[in-house]
Amino acid sequence: MESPQSGIFALGTASHAYLEFDGRDRPGLVTAIASLREPRTTMGGVNLVAGFRPELWREVAPDDAPRSLDGFNADIVGVDGFVMPATQHDAVLWLSGSSYDVVFETGRAVMAELASVGSMAEDMAGWPYMHDRDLTGFIDGTENPTLIEAPGIALVGEGKPGEGGTILLLQKWEHDAVAWESLSVEEQELVMGRRKSDSEELSDDVKPADSHVASNDQDQFGKIFRRNTPYGTISNHGTTFVGFASAQRPLAKMLESMAGLATGTRDALTKYTRPLTGAYYFIPSNDALQRIAGY
Repeated sequence: MESPQSGIFALGTASHAYLEFDGRDRPGLVTAIASLREPRTTMGGVNLVAGFRPELWREVAPDDAPRSLDGFNADIVGVDGFVMPATQHDAVLWLSGSSYDVVFETGRAVMAELASVGSMAEDMAGWPYMHDRDLTGFIDGTENPTLIEAPGIALVGEGKPGEGGTILLLQKWEHDAVAWESLSVEEQELVMGRRKSDSEELSDDVKPADSHVASNDQDQFGKIFRRNTPYGTISNHGTTFVGFASAQRPLAKMLESMAGLATGTRDALTKYTRPLTGAYYFIPSNDALQRIAGY
């Protein structure tokens, strides 16, 4: 089994940055990112995870690319005029570390290193909130697998094209804090499908069919591994969705369900938060990066 990029599973980091790039020299951008000093472990004490537009990675490394994987190339248009925008870029770097100063300095160094082959298209910073909650006040990632289980869920299996890699869905969701906080706790729990205090799932006779839990039933769509973080300022904030899976289908089906394409009723949470960005990236194995870099 080829070794994955370790930052995918590096829990407990307090500061994050998600840097998306478009290439002037697109194959050159892939090579430059693969050749960064230590994208496979750490760089200056910062975990660095590198990923690429699926079509671009397939062009550069056809033998190391999953066969059925596409970028987020078209908006998902749901019911009631709800839209998940496609904002696909050529590459992503996810930096995480113990403090934002080292993440910041590493990000600046990376941007300078890549300036000749690409330009930054999106720059998001993330941080934990109340240990494990998102900015709705609910615990995030209740159904996340343990670190023992996560590689089996997130990584492309041995012997398959793209072995040791993973598929990332990256989205920025802006919260309507005023509307959300106008709800009572009981009303928020019906939107989520969980209790706010301990994240216990509501019973089937109480949980609405359009609740967030019901719209994201991993037993139906398939398991994923999430590394979400809050982003933003006091007045403008939300959630950066960071979801990994060994195949695209669980992630795509989840989005279609949230948009209401499966049932005609969209996820109730989408009345209080809206997606601003959407992109899929293939995160190659360490070994695949080394082959591209010529190590």
